[in-house]
Order: sequence, then structure tokens, then C-alpha cells
Amino acid sequence: MSALTTNKSVLSWIDEKVELVKPDKIVWIDGSQEQIEELRAQACSTGELVKLNQELLPDCYLHRTAVNDVARVEDRTLICSKKEEDAGPTNHWMDPEKAYAMLYDIAKDSYKGRTMYVIPYSMGPVGSPFAKVGIELTDSIYVVLNMVIMTRVGSAVLDVLGDSEDWVRGLHCRCDIDAEKRWICQFPEDNTIISVNSGYGGNVLLGKKCFALRIASYQGKNEGWQAEHMLILGIQNPKGEVKYICAAFPSACGKTNLAMLIPPALYQEKGYKVWCVGDDISWIRKGPDGRLYAINPENGFFGVAPGTNEKSNPNALASTKKGTIFTNVAHNLDNNTVWWEGLDKNPPANAMEWKGNPWNGQESEEKGAHPNSRFTAPAINCPCLSSEFENPNGVPISAIVFGGRRAKLAPLVYQSRDWNHGVFVGSIMASETTAAAAGAVGVVRRDPMAMLPFCGYNMADYWQHWIDIGKTLDPEKAPKIFNVNWFRKDDEGNFMWPGFGDNLRVLDWIIDRCEGKVGAQETEIGYIPFAEDINIEGLEGEVSLESLKSILEVEKELWQEDAKGIEEFYAKFGDKIPQVLVDELETLKKNVQ
Repeated sequence: MSALTTNKSVLSWIDEKVELVKPDKIVWIDGSQEQIEELRAQACSTGELVKLNQELLPDCYLHRTAVNDVARVEDRTLICSKKEEDAGPTNHWMDPEKAYAMLYDIAKDSYKGRTMYVIPYSMGPVGSPFAKVGIELTDSIYVVLNMVIMTRVGSAVLDVLGDSEDWVRGLHCRCDIDAEKRWICQFPEDNTIISVNSGYGGNVLLGKKCFALRIASYQGKNEGWQAEHMLILGIQNPKGEVKYICAAFPSACGKTNLAMLIPPALYQEKGYKVWCVGDDISWIRKGPDGRLYAINPENGFFGVAPGTNEKSNPNALASTKKGTIFTNVAHNLDNNTVWWEGLDKNPPANAMEWKGNPWNGQESEEKGAHPNSRFTAPAINCPCLSSEFENPNGVPISAIVFGGRRAKLAPLVYQSRDWNHGVFVGSIMASETTAAAAGAVGVVRRDPMAMLPFCGYNMADYWQHWIDIGKTLDPEKAPKIFNVNWFRKDDEGNFMWPGFGDNLRVLDWIIDRCEGKVGAQETEIGYIPFAEDINIEGLEGEVSLESLKSILEVEKELWQEDAKGIEEFYAKFGDKIPQVLVDELETLKKNVQ
């Protein structure tokens, strides 16, 4: 098949890689339905995909990865910058020359007997001022079909690219799926990503975390914008006005559930609606009016299947009903559909578990789906997808929300005093591991801005970039910054806040604060709501005004303790730590004495 572009930088790079990996043939992915159908059929004929019940799950397929290849591998994910200090203390680093030599040695001749698929893709709506182009070479049809769901793929992308050299180079080689030779390497200074010996989504869909966060965060630093691990949601009030929020949470804090939140009945009756713009990644830049705007650079959802059900996230479940690829879930042989733990209470008796062995879910102690099993679903399927999803100019952001899982420390919600204090609040984000011993507090894991595994350069420079962005913003127009904690517990270890849809009550207060409609009380850590300003109507028996006041309390002794943890964490970055953050920490220490 002839090339879909005359771009010299693209063609010469592909020629080099062809010489390296020696494919039997080359197929350019043009994005046509016809070609996609052909690839699906081919993958089914080799067993790479299993075609599911087309009446119940139209255009849906099942895939199983190798048993040794089921998740992202952080210890084998490298940032290859010329200087080690540019990768920083929280990334794994390798010298680029050494990394290229190692990777090319592994990749050499690995496409012999295989096809090279050339995937031109756009992160963001094609032609949007926010969008960036990538080209991924892969020898996996699974990767092609996932990229078609997760990004905008095809000839139109190359038309927009023209002769430009501003595109991200991605090479994926399955090789032998050898875990000892598995590497996912980002070369931020070269706009390049190379992944070898994996076939699992997070390691091989190079538009996902590799480009959309690791490479893009570095591009953003150099070009004056931000790539963030944040959901984007719109809250529509009864007057029909929509306000947008970006929010960052570490894993296991309910990020996807919040992105697709269903308002409590009380709010629905009043006419509130919640719209999902994105569930995972935000690219943020300043618009002509001086406000910050965000797009979701992705075109689909790569969600964790276990625990997704009609109650926990009906919108995510609805998104998987057509055009979806399921990975490492259980296969119900009676009706040729899929099942996972937490989907419902009746596991299939006649099934295959995620590894492809016979499985009786009624009797087996083994899990049917892998705990990190996934669905790749088109965003367009989501019932609450925002009408602004394709807006090339993004949506205006009123608030940025950080959060984590803290049993005692953080109140339900507080607001930073200003932008720089907000950067501090994001930089100290942490979650506690859920401890086995009753009442014992888990280990505190710092995950600044939920970006720890995804920042493509030194995190201290990343914080400085946030501070620099703040300097360019008019304080009146800058998003207000908040921290939430849905996971506060009482002395008996019970959650004090109902969470899920009721989190809208807190977001409602956040929007009111952004619009100057409610006051707040200044405390040692920032502004906290007056309990009366959070609507708890309909929560009788779950939350009282008294219990709400206690979820909003700031306990100084705990913050004194946490300040020591922050100091230790900051010490990793030596003198690179921005002075602004050092000063904010000193202020906190003084305030909680």
C-alpha cells in the first residue's frame, strides 16, 4: 500500500525503522470502516480477537494478553533525557544513546514474518489548535484497533500535518513478550517513544500515557501549556448554565466515577445535569480571553472493568455496549458475552477465565477477570458525553480540584488562598494505602497532581511551570484551586461522607465559591465551607449538620505530622524545589503550630 503522505520527515523515519525491524509488508491505516472491518476479521481468524455476541454487544471483541503482561510496568518505564537531573528523582532514567542502542538491539528484525501497521493519529480533534499529531508503528492489530477507538486515526491527520516536523514518533515491537526485556522508553527531547516486548494497552497504546502525559508535559513546559492527568466535567445548573471543572486524583479514588457522575435525585429534579468531557487527561492552555481552556486529547475510555456496574457507574457501563474491546475479562460461553467481578451477582458457570481456561464462576475460588482487566470504549457511546467534546477550542475552566484518600487528615473540601498556594496543595497530594489492621492508618503515598508516574521531566521543574503559568494569568480569570477528600473516616473507621453522586453537593459549593456566591472561613490550611452552605437535603440519617462540621474540621496535630512528611518528600528534589513551595510549607508549619 502506498504511503498516505509526502512528508519527508515521516517517510525517512519510517524507512529507517523498516530497515531496523524488517517487516514482510507495510499497511497504512487510513481510518476507513472497510479497513477496520478487514483487520477485525483477520484478528479473529488468528485468535488474537474473539468476536462477541453481535446482537447483545455489536462490534465488540475480547482479547487476552500474555499472562506476564497485564499492567503498566513503572520500573521499566524510562525517561531518556540527556541529563539525569532533567528526568528528576521520581523517574527512572537512562542515557538516550545507551537506551537507543539497547532498544534497537532488542527490536532488530523483530517484524520478520509480520506486518508493519503505520498509524497516523491526532491527540485532540483533528486540526484543533490544541491538537498534536503522532505516528505509531506497530506489529499488532490489537494496538491498531485500540488506537482507532482511543484517538482520531486516518488520512485526515496527515493532511493537517502537511510537511511539519512537529509530530511524535512511536515504535512498538511485540518481540517475544519477554518480561525481562520489556521497556517503555520516552525521549522527550526527540519527541520519540519506543515500546518493546509488551502487548498490554498502557504500554503499547502510545497515544495514552506515553504521549498524552509524558511527552506532552515536556512539550507543554517548552510551549507554555499544560498536559495534566485530570478529568474534565461540566455541571449544568437549572438555568442551563454550564461550568467546567478539571480534577486530578491518584488511582483508586473514584476518578472515572466522578467524570461520569449521576446527580442525586434531589438535584436531578431541580434540573441539574453533569456532562463528561474527559475521564483521564486534560490539555490546558490560555484562550484569547485570558481564561484557561481544556480539551480531552483522547477519543475513548480505557477503563478498569472490575467494579464497573449499573450502580457504581452506569454511564461507563453503557459506554461499553458497542464498538468496545474487552481485555482480560471472563468470557461467558453460554451467550458469548463478557463478565467481571463486581458486574453483577451471578457469575457464569460455563465460561473461560481471563487466561483462557475453563471456569465455573459459581464454584471457583479463582477470579474470572484479571483485577486490571480493561475495556476500550468509544467516548461517543457515553450517555453523558458533553456537546463540547469535539470543540477544537476546549472548554473554559472555572476550578481545578485535587484529591486523595485520607482517613483523618484532609477535610471534605478546602480552597487554596491563591494560585501559588494551590500549586502547593497539588504538590502535597497523597493517598493512604488501605490498611489491613482495623483503624490503622495506611502508608502515605505522595502523588503530586496525580502525575508522579506520568511527568516527562523533573517534577520540581514541573511545579515551577505551574507557578510560571500562574504569573501569566489575571487572578480574576484564573481557575480557583480546591482539594477534596471523599474518604474521611470517623473513630470507628466508617466513611463519613456518602460519596458517588452526592459528591455533586461539594462541586456545587465549589462553583458557588468560583462565582463569589458564598463566603468561607479562613483556616490554617485554606478556606473551608460554612457547613450550612453545603446542601445536605435528602441525606437525613447519613449526614447531619453536626457530622458535616466534623468532616470539615482541621486537626492541627495531624497537619504538624503531615508537614514532616511533606518536608521529607520535598528533600528528594534538593535545591531545585521552587522557593514559592518552600515558603508555602513554612507558612503551613507556622499556621498549625
